[in-house]
Amino acid sequence: MAAMVESLRPDNMLHNPYEVIPATIYEIVQESPLIRTIRLRPEKPIKFQTGQFIELTIPGIGEGPFTPSSSHFISDVMDVTIMKTGFVTEYVHQAQVGDLVGLRGPFGSRYPIEKFEGKDVVILGGGCGLAPLRSLFTTLLDNVDKYNSITFLAGAKTPKDCIYKAEVTGWRKYDNVKFLRAVDVVPEGEEWDEEVGVVTVLLKKLDIDPTDNPAVVCGPPIMMKYGTLDLLKYGYKEENLYLSMEKKMYCGFGQCRHCVMGHYYACKDGPVFTYAQIKDEEDIWE
Repeated sequence: MAAMVESLRPDNMLHNPYEVIPATIYEIVQESPLIRTIRLRPEKPIKFQTGQFIELTIPGIGEGPFTPSSSHFISDVMDVTIMKTGFVTEYVHQAQVGDLVGLRGPFGSRYPIEKFEGKDVVILGGGCGLAPLRSLFTTLLDNVDKYNSITFLAGAKTPKDCIYKAEVTGWRKYDNVKFLRAVDVVPEGEEWDEEVGVVTVLLKKLDIDPTDNPAVVCGPPIMMKYGTLDLLKYGYKEENLYLSMEKKMYCGFGQCRHCVMGHYYACKDGPVFTYAQIKDEEDIWE
């Protein structure tokens, strides 16, 4: 198992984990009532690999782990998509253009995109779990011809909760790319002409041989659980299912022990795992 984890770890982990790099917010996109993307310009480039995470510091308040939502081919600026869920994120949602924050990292494992080349890649996610998946998706789009096809299945509670709305039209212009959406419900007065139901209903639209192709899952734990189980039923192999397990991470490098997951730390062994690695660990969906 250790070898499998090590294979997902990038080569650029030799950095000072305590170094905080100042970064200026240069744009804010209010994606939904509870989710916003802050666009940051760090004082020096921060190179990361898609799937890794950073620690974002609000001076005088605290810090939290977040996965960049931009392509890993871009290092001079960085997008971070954040849901308002607690103390630090409340202050993130009060931040304004021009404010200074701090960035530590990158930390953790990555998506092994070199293994995806020539494959039919499926990405399944919902809620703020779409943040690391947007990073993966835009990274793949930068070399879109390396992949046979890319299918992104995105879920949200309601149409108003859908994020990255401004980018959907552009994403759908690629010949070998599908971007499909589903919402749990459509409240009265809201318009919606796409699928209705939990995000896994979109799996019925797949026309892919799962035998040797990868699928990536990220989202709320309950969505990840049933999304993973449905992909297994569809025929995906456990070793080809990649999960972003960002549960209870705090310090970023395994010192606080908040994110212990059986034999693993979500922060330093993950957050990217294959289902084959962690399927026998207890309470992975909690």
